[in-house]
Amino acid sequence: MREYLLIVLVAAVITYLTTPLVRALSVRFGAMTAVRDRDVHAIPTPRMGGLAMFFGMIGALVVASGLPVMRKVMEESDVDRGLLLAGGLIVLLGIADDRWEIDALTKFAGQVAAAGLFILNGIQLFVVPLPNGQPLVLPPEYGVPLTIFLVVATINAVNFVDGLDGLAAGVVGIAAMALFSYASLLAFIEHLSRIQPATLAAAVLIGICAGFLPHNFNPARIFMGDTGSMLIGLLLSAVMILLTGQFDSAVIGPVTQIPFFLPLVLVPLVVAVPYIDMLLAVWRRTNQGKSPFAPDKLHLHHRLLELGHSHRRAVLVMYFWVGLLASCVVGLSFIRSIPLVLSVTGLVAIAGVVGLIAEPWRRRRPKATAPDAAAPQRPREHV
Repeated sequence: MREYLLIVLVAAVITYLTTPLVRALSVRFGAMTAVRDRDVHAIPTPRMGGLAMFFGMIGALVVASGLPVMRKVMEESDVDRGLLLAGGLIVLLGIADDRWEIDALTKFAGQVAAAGLFILNGIQLFVVPLPNGQPLVLPPEYGVPLTIFLVVATINAVNFVDGLDGLAAGVVGIAAMALFSYASLLAFIEHLSRIQPATLAAAVLIGICAGFLPHNFNPARIFMGDTGSMLIGLLLSAVMILLTGQFDSAVIGPVTQIPFFLPLVLVPLVVAVPYIDMLLAVWRRTNQGKSPFAPDKLHLHHRLLELGHSHRRAVLVMYFWVGLLASCVVGLSFIRSIPLVLSVTGLVAIAGVVGLIAEPWRRRRPKATAPDAAAPQRPREHV
């Protein structure tokens, strides 16, 4: 565990310290986010902050390669090389988009190419865990397209949710912490090695999100841009894929009662908020005869602002729901009392909904005015 804490710390510190340098570079390079109708910021803001996150990822992997236990894991697989190559390609693609705004088809092709680099370096869906404990082995004609789909879908899910200051970094960071906790707890309970590629990638992701968030929380001094949103989406997909094939499904929670709580399904549930937002956006735009990639101002975070929540409060509300879903899924994987987990989650969700509705209603209520302030008093008549 100490090794992972060091990895998180290194990734966070490098990302935090290099972000101001990347901000200055973004201004000189002209990578600025103009104020558009669908945006919520009021002044042009530098983007391309994902480059600092990439520096944090590189530093964390270099430090990991110097740790004896981590080095052994990295020597047994090409995960570190896959993350660096695919991450480098995505960052170059993101820099080009942040500066010149390339078309959606080019970005899609780059995302597919990054998924291909994953596959070439062993980050691929080879098996799908089943409730009966016998994993379903995926031949290349199924495993390769499923891997590409998962990578591209996750990248775009994170990209879709990146609409408020600190939202994408916080949501992905919470999801990464849930996945890290899931893998670590499962390894501890089943007496397995906790030094695994999936937990290493999750630790790196937690660190770069934590290091970037202080610069990006409202009011943001820099945006991560597509450089950052695609990078953290790529890393999140890597954790999902690596975690799927890391453990035997026979040891994951009460599978006989809830067979669908398997790694491949657990992970999308953890990041359900960006996935739901992405699916709603695609459905909404195609119904209107628009391209699924056409921007609009109807995302979940935009609707929270319309309800009357402040910018920061809307982001915290999204954090709350992502954390609640993540806690519920991880709890169901390890706690045998399923009704207890669902009951607690339901009560917390009800409290969250009440708070979600009550706060804007309280703010919109007209304040009662004192009689003395409402109208001038009539002077008293002297007899």
